[in-house]
Amino acid sequence: MALFSKTKAAISPPPSKAAAAGGTFEMGTGRAMIGAYYNYFEGDARNMAMSVPTVSRARDLIASVIGCMPLQMYKEMWNGETMEKIPEAPRSWLRRIDPSVPNNFIMSWTFDDLFFYGRAFWYITARTADGFPAAFTRLPAAMVLTLDQAGPVWFAPSKELQFNGNTLDPNDVVQFLSPIQGITSMSTQAVATALKLEAARYRNASSAIPAGVLQVQAGSEPLSSTELADLAASFNSARATNQTAALSPEVHYIETATSPDKMLLIDSAEFQGKEMARICNVPLYLVGFDQGSYAYTSNEGARADLWTFGARSYADCITSTLSQNNVLPNGTYIDFDTMNYLMGDYHDMPQVEDNERVVSPT
Repeated sequence: MALFSKTKAAISPPPSKAAAAGGTFEMGTGRAMIGAYYNYFEGDARNMAMSVPTVSRARDLIASVIGCMPLQMYKEMWNGETMEKIPEAPRSWLRRIDPSVPNNFIMSWTFDDLFFYGRAFWYITARTADGFPAAFTRLPAAMVLTLDQAGPVWFAPSKELQFNGNTLDPNDVVQFLSPIQGITSMSTQAVATALKLEAARYRNASSAIPAGVLQVQAGSEPLSSTELADLAASFNSARATNQTAALSPEVHYIETATSPDKMLLIDSAEFQGKEMARICNVPLYLVGFDQGSYAYTSNEGARADLWTFGARSYADCITSTLSQNNVLPNGTYIDFDTMNYLMGDYHDMPQVEDNERVVSPT
């Protein structure tokens, strides 16, 4: 009996690990915070990047591709020459990933996390009788902290997860790791430059009167630095509100020779917009920029370019992650119906009968 007691003590759970945010690392204590949407946020860095028009357009274009394509399930069989895809009856969650939102929504925002942060997270909210997931909910990547990886490059699924400061069991979380580094960490200076250009254009566009210099005529009584500052401030205030500004005879307003297009920094803004398109990996013409002799002649060509250069790497990341053995039985895979997207045929998957018994996650 004493020997049995010693054996039990030898296999008892190890002591908890200290968490970076304070407290102890206990598996699964963060589940209560999931679904508390009033605490959810997407992150300041992501919101700043989205305020750049080119980034917003590129994100929306790729999200429209990821969100519009239905998922399909298959197995592989060797036919003597190549591996052949054999269609498989899909599990019910392929049409209802999160029962509370459409697939278009959760897939588009999963891509959003991959695009900006380089990773995305789904929490398993229900399982079938065989132990595989039956329903998921998305966790905003900006709210997930990995204690064993600092980033911004992610090397493997994390084994120590925190959501909103509370720990999660990594066995209940599907972790998507993008092959492309997130925008918020690899292009901070480019985003900051684009935002400063927008701010400068806004200042220059705030008045219809061209910028200029107030010049005191020679022979007039010299003004002190304080008087010059007050004169310039009052004149600029009237100019900014498009009111009539009055000057005494000894002060002249000299307009600069800057044209409106230079005041609005059009060339600089276009160059920076192209830089952001390159960072987002989308062809320039898809976000409204001239690309010289390169042109497309059909909608099919534009869809193919958007898929090849922009969306495919993220789509492969999502499908390969969902094809792993923690989501599907071994030998079963998931893929996007890319053919119908490229052909412009947006049909729904056939309805499937849900015969899977759902149980709560362990």
